[in-house]
Amino acid sequence: MTGEAAHHLGRVLRAEPGQLYELSDGKVVWLARVESTGRDTIEFSLVEQLPAQGARLHVTLLLAIVKFDRFEWALEKATELGVSEVVPLAAARSEKGLIAAATKRAQRWEKILQESAQQSRRLAPPVLCPAVRPAEAFSVTRAQHAVSLLLSERPDAPGLRSVLEGKKSSAAAFAIGPEGGWTEEELSGARAAGFVEASLGQNILRTETAVAAALAILNYALGE
Repeated sequence: MTGEAAHHLGRVLRAEPGQLYELSDGKVVWLARVESTGRDTIEFSLVEQLPAQGARLHVTLLLAIVKFDRFEWALEKATELGVSEVVPLAAARSEKGLIAAATKRAQRWEKILQESAQQSRRLAPPVLCPAVRPAEAFSVTRAQHAVSLLLSERPDAPGLRSVLEGKKSSAAAFAIGPEGGWTEEELSGARAAGFVEASLGQNILRTETAVAAALAILNYALGE
Protein backbone atom coordinates (compact mmCIF):
# COMPACT_ATOMS: atom_id res chain seq x y z
CA MET A 1 0.00 0.00 0.00
CA THR A 2 1.33 3.45 -0.93
CA GLY A 3 0.22 7.07 -1.02
CA GLU A 4 -2.28 8.82 1.22
CA ALA A 5 -3.91 5.62 2.48
CA ALA A 6 -0.54 4.25 3.62
CA HIS A 7 0.39 7.57 5.21
CA HIS A 8 -2.88 7.66 7.17
CA LEU A 9 -2.58 4.06 8.27
CA GLY A 10 1.06 4.37 9.29
CA ARG A 11 1.27 7.89 10.69
CA VAL A 12 -2.23 8.49 12.04
CA LEU A 13 -3.37 5.00 13.04
CA ARG A 14 0.18 3.88 13.95
CA ALA A 15 0.06 0.55 12.16
CA GLU A 16 2.74 -1.88 13.29
CA PRO A 17 4.04 -5.21 11.96
CA GLY A 18 1.83 -8.11 13.00
CA GLN A 19 -1.41 -6.13 13.12
CA LEU A 20 -4.34 -7.41 11.08
CA TYR A 21 -6.46 -5.26 8.76
CA GLU A 22 -9.18 -5.85 6.21
CA LEU A 23 -8.22 -4.76 2.69
CA SER A 24 -10.55 -4.36 -0.26
CA ASP A 25 -10.21 -3.40 -3.91
CA GLY A 26 -13.95 -2.76 -4.18
CA LYS A 27 -14.61 -6.32 -5.34
CA VAL A 28 -13.16 -8.69 -2.73
CA VAL A 29 -12.07 -8.38 0.90
CA TRP A 30 -8.94 -9.91 2.41
CA LEU A 31 -7.69 -10.23 5.95
CA ALA A 32 -4.08 -9.04 5.77
CA ARG A 33 -1.15 -8.82 8.18
CA VAL A 34 1.21 -5.83 8.28
CA GLU A 35 4.73 -7.03 7.45
CA SER A 36 6.58 -3.70 7.38
CA THR A 37 5.90 0.04 7.49
CA GLY A 38 7.73 2.94 5.86
CA ARG A 39 7.15 6.66 5.57
CA ASP A 40 4.52 6.30 2.84
CA THR A 41 4.52 2.56 2.22
CA ILE A 42 3.06 -0.41 4.07
CA GLU A 43 3.61 -4.00 3.02
CA PHE A 44 1.02 -6.68 3.82
CA SER A 45 0.78 -10.41 3.53
CA LEU A 46 -2.66 -11.79 2.68
CA VAL A 47 -3.99 -14.19 5.30
CA GLU A 48 -7.40 -15.22 3.95
CA GLN A 49 -10.20 -13.98 1.74
CA LEU A 50 -13.24 -12.86 3.70
CA PRO A 51 -16.89 -13.13 2.66
CA ALA A 52 -18.10 -9.89 1.13
CA GLN A 53 -21.70 -9.18 0.28
CA GLY A 54 -22.90 -6.11 -1.53
CA ALA A 55 -26.09 -4.33 -0.55
CA ARG A 56 -29.27 -6.02 -1.82
CA LEU A 57 -31.01 -2.67 -2.15
CA HIS A 58 -29.63 -0.23 -4.74
CA VAL A 59 -30.54 3.30 -3.65
CA THR A 60 -29.94 6.44 -5.67
CA LEU A 61 -30.05 9.60 -3.57
CA LEU A 62 -30.99 12.79 -5.41
CA LEU A 63 -29.83 15.42 -2.96
CA ALA A 64 -30.28 19.16 -3.37
CA ILE A 65 -27.12 21.17 -2.80
CA VAL A 66 -27.25 22.98 0.53
CA LYS A 67 -24.60 24.62 2.71
CA PHE A 68 -21.54 22.44 2.33
CA ASP A 69 -21.10 21.48 5.99
CA ARG A 70 -24.65 20.09 6.01
CA PHE A 71 -24.35 18.55 2.56
CA GLU A 72 -21.14 16.77 3.52
CA TRP A 73 -22.65 15.49 6.77
CA ALA A 74 -25.49 14.09 4.68
CA LEU A 75 -23.01 12.39 2.31
CA GLU A 76 -21.32 10.74 5.26
CA LYS A 77 -24.54 9.39 6.76
CA ALA A 78 -25.94 8.35 3.38
CA THR A 79 -22.82 6.26 2.82
CA GLU A 80 -23.18 4.61 6.22
CA LEU A 81 -26.82 3.84 5.39
CA GLY A 82 -25.88 2.04 2.18
CA VAL A 83 -26.65 4.48 -0.63
CA SER A 84 -25.26 3.26 -3.96
CA GLU A 85 -25.27 6.51 -5.92
CA VAL A 86 -25.47 10.21 -5.08
CA VAL A 87 -26.72 12.82 -7.56
CA PRO A 88 -26.25 16.44 -6.34
CA LEU A 89 -29.17 18.60 -7.47
CA ALA A 90 -28.81 22.21 -8.52
CA ALA A 91 -32.31 23.00 -7.27
CA ALA A 92 -34.03 26.34 -7.82
CA ARG A 93 -33.72 27.20 -4.11
CA SER A 94 -30.12 26.02 -3.76
CA GLU A 95 -27.78 28.98 -3.29
CA LYS A 96 -26.25 30.00 -6.62
CA GLY A 97 -22.78 30.35 -5.10
CA LEU A 98 -22.92 26.80 -3.79
CA ILE A 99 -23.99 25.47 -7.18
CA ALA A 100 -21.12 27.31 -8.86
CA ALA A 101 -18.62 25.84 -6.38
CA ALA A 102 -19.94 22.28 -6.54
CA THR A 103 -17.60 21.16 -9.33
CA LYS A 104 -14.51 22.25 -7.38
CA ARG A 105 -15.89 20.57 -4.28
CA ALA A 106 -16.41 17.20 -5.97
CA GLN A 107 -12.93 15.89 -5.13
CA ARG A 108 -13.52 16.57 -1.44
CA TRP A 109 -16.91 14.85 -1.65
CA GLU A 110 -15.31 11.79 -3.24
CA LYS A 111 -12.90 11.63 -0.33
CA ILE A 112 -15.73 11.88 2.21
CA LEU A 113 -17.56 9.03 0.49
CA GLN A 114 -14.42 6.90 0.41
CA GLU A 115 -13.55 7.47 4.08
CA SER A 116 -17.14 6.91 5.18
CA ALA A 117 -17.27 3.66 3.21
CA GLN A 118 -14.09 2.47 4.88
CA GLN A 119 -15.35 3.44 8.33
CA SER A 120 -18.61 1.55 7.80
CA ARG A 121 -16.80 -1.46 6.27
CA ARG A 122 -18.50 -1.15 2.92
CA LEU A 123 -17.06 -2.98 -0.04
CA ALA A 124 -16.98 0.22 -2.12
CA PRO A 125 -18.10 3.86 -1.75
CA PRO A 126 -21.18 5.29 -3.47
CA VAL A 127 -20.81 6.64 -6.99
CA LEU A 128 -20.82 10.46 -7.06
CA CYS A 129 -22.49 11.87 -10.16
CA PRO A 130 -22.08 15.40 -11.58
CA ALA A 131 -24.51 18.04 -10.32
CA VAL A 132 -27.60 18.42 -12.52
CA ARG A 133 -30.91 20.23 -12.53
CA PRO A 134 -33.78 18.34 -10.87
CA ALA A 135 -35.80 17.95 -14.08
CA GLU A 136 -32.96 16.11 -15.77
CA ALA A 137 -32.30 13.90 -12.75
CA PHE A 138 -35.98 13.00 -12.35
CA SER A 139 -36.43 11.89 -15.96
CA VAL A 140 -33.23 9.81 -16.07
CA THR A 141 -33.53 8.24 -12.62
CA ARG A 142 -37.18 7.19 -12.75
CA ALA A 143 -36.55 4.89 -15.71
CA GLN A 144 -34.05 2.89 -13.65
CA HIS A 145 -35.97 2.43 -10.40
CA ALA A 146 -39.20 0.67 -9.56
CA VAL A 147 -39.68 2.83 -6.46
CA SER A 148 -39.08 6.56 -6.92
CA LEU A 149 -39.90 8.90 -4.05
CA LEU A 150 -39.74 12.62 -3.48
CA LEU A 151 -39.69 13.99 0.04
CA SER A 152 -42.38 16.63 0.34
CA GLU A 153 -43.36 19.20 2.96
CA ARG A 154 -46.86 19.61 1.52
CA PRO A 155 -49.47 19.09 4.27
CA ASP A 156 -51.47 16.72 2.08
CA ALA A 157 -48.50 14.51 1.16
CA PRO A 158 -48.96 10.93 2.39
CA GLY A 159 -46.65 9.58 5.07
CA LEU A 160 -43.56 7.69 3.93
CA ARG A 161 -44.63 4.60 5.90
CA SER A 162 -47.93 4.35 4.07
CA VAL A 163 -46.30 4.99 0.68
CA LEU A 164 -43.85 2.14 1.21
CA GLU A 165 -46.35 -0.31 2.69
CA GLY A 166 -46.44 -3.52 0.69
CA LYS A 167 -43.78 -2.42 -1.80
CA LYS A 168 -40.98 -4.77 -2.80
CA SER A 169 -38.05 -3.71 -4.93
CA SER A 170 -34.28 -4.03 -5.16
CA ALA A 171 -33.84 -0.52 -6.58
CA ALA A 172 -35.15 2.79 -5.28
CA ALA A 173 -34.57 6.49 -5.83
CA PHE A 174 -35.14 9.16 -3.21
CA ALA A 175 -35.16 12.90 -3.96
CA ILE A 176 -34.60 15.29 -1.05
CA GLY A 177 -34.87 19.02 -1.63
CA PRO A 178 -33.19 22.17 -0.34
CA GLU A 179 -33.98 24.40 2.61
CA GLY A 180 -37.21 26.11 1.63
CA GLY A 181 -38.48 23.09 -0.25
CA TRP A 182 -39.18 22.32 -3.89
CA THR A 183 -40.70 24.84 -6.28
CA GLU A 184 -44.02 24.06 -7.94
CA GLU A 185 -42.18 23.55 -11.23
CA GLU A 186 -39.88 20.98 -9.63
CA LEU A 187 -42.80 19.17 -8.02
CA SER A 188 -44.61 19.05 -11.36
CA GLY A 189 -41.51 17.70 -13.07
CA ALA A 190 -41.12 15.00 -10.45
CA ARG A 191 -44.76 13.93 -10.75
CA ALA A 192 -44.51 13.86 -14.54
CA ALA A 193 -41.47 11.59 -14.26
CA GLY A 194 -43.40 9.20 -11.99
CA PHE A 195 -42.02 10.18 -8.59
CA VAL A 196 -44.39 9.75 -5.65
CA GLU A 197 -44.48 12.40 -2.93
CA ALA A 198 -44.00 11.29 0.66
CA SER A 199 -43.77 13.07 3.99
CA LEU A 200 -41.74 12.43 7.15
CA GLY A 201 -44.38 14.09 9.31
CA GLN A 202 -45.50 17.55 10.33
CA ASN A 203 -42.13 18.79 11.60
CA ILE A 204 -39.85 20.62 9.16
CA LEU A 205 -36.49 18.84 9.09
CA ARG A 206 -33.13 20.12 7.95
CA THR A 207 -31.92 18.49 4.77
CA GLU A 208 -29.24 16.38 6.47
CA THR A 209 -31.71 15.16 9.12
CA ALA A 210 -34.22 14.24 6.43
CA VAL A 211 -31.56 12.23 4.58
CA ALA A 212 -30.76 10.08 7.62
CA ALA A 213 -34.40 9.57 8.60
CA ALA A 214 -35.68 8.82 5.10
CA LEU A 215 -32.91 6.36 4.25
CA ALA A 216 -33.30 4.51 7.53
CA ILE A 217 -37.02 4.05 6.85
CA LEU A 218 -36.36 3.03 3.24
CA ASN A 219 -33.86 0.38 4.36
CA TYR A 220 -36.30 -0.94 6.92
CA ALA A 221 -39.12 -1.17 4.41
CA LEU A 222 -37.24 -2.55 1.38
CA GLY A 223 -33.99 -3.92 2.74
CA GLU A 224 -33.21 -7.28 4.22
